[in-house]
Formats: sequence, structure tokens, C-alpha cells
Amino acid sequence: MLVKQAAKREKHILDNEIDFSDIPNSTDEELKRACRVGRPKTGHAKLLIAIRIDRQLLARLRTLANKQDKPYQTLIHELLEKATNKKAA
Repeated sequence: MLVKQAAKREKHILDNEIDFSDIPNSTDEELKRACRVGRPKTGHAKLLIAIRIDRQLLARLRTLANKQDKPYQTLIHELLEKATNKKAA
């Protein structure tokens, strides 16, 4: 909570106002080892949506996901998929 409050107080800095002069240049070796970071392109991209979920329910889902060592969004996806497959059968 304190972090969010501190972040709100911080002045937004535009990209062109950031001073990068103290960052050393990358070496050729570092550039050779560099790789793009991001979600892998699997061809099965999921659609980003927004839903409203009760706080206590979300907390229970996150706890359950942690016990299963997976992200809570993945757990929610699996639960919805399982529920819709049961209804279709």
C-alpha cells in the first residue's frame, strides 16, 4: 500500500527526459547473447479481457493457484474450461 502511495506522488518523467548517460554501452559479446523477452508465439494467443471478481474469491483462487504452483490466471482459465466442458457434455 505504501508503495502505491509513493508511486502516486512521483512525478511522471517522459522518455525523452530520462538521462541515460551513466549507463555503460553493451559489449559485442553481450549483444550476441541478447534475446527478445516476451510471451512466446505459440499460435494460440489468448484474448485479454477484464472481469469483476469478488475480492475474497480472488484471494482464494490465488491461494489455490500458489498451492498448485501456477499463475492464478492459468488456474482460472483451467477452471472455466473444465466447467464449460462439463456443461457441453
